[in-house]
Amino acid sequence: MATFFMFGRYSPEAMKTMSSKRTTKAVDVIKKYGGKVISMYALLGEKDLVFIVNLPNMEQAMKASVALHKLTGISFSTSPAVTVEEFDRLMRNV
Repeated sequence: MATFFMFGRYSPEAMKTMSSKRTTKAVDVIKKYGGKVISMYALLGEKDLVFIVNLPNMEQAMKASVALHKLTGISFSTSPAVTVEEFDRLMRNV
């Protein structure tokens, strides 16, 4: 499983339909694509929220990101992430 940060930005319409029920549906979307939500945070500033998720691969991450947008109206910017330790290991021979 790979880790992805999914940064969300609310549209005006998405703001109108915020609810814990929608959050549960969003978690179900991640599960549908073979993933697991590690944590979710509301943010102040340029982005409104971030989901930290594990998904099988980039393809499933892209599908989940688009499916979440269709479900919620929230635009997601999805980025793969590795731990600093893993990054150091990957960069040893660069």
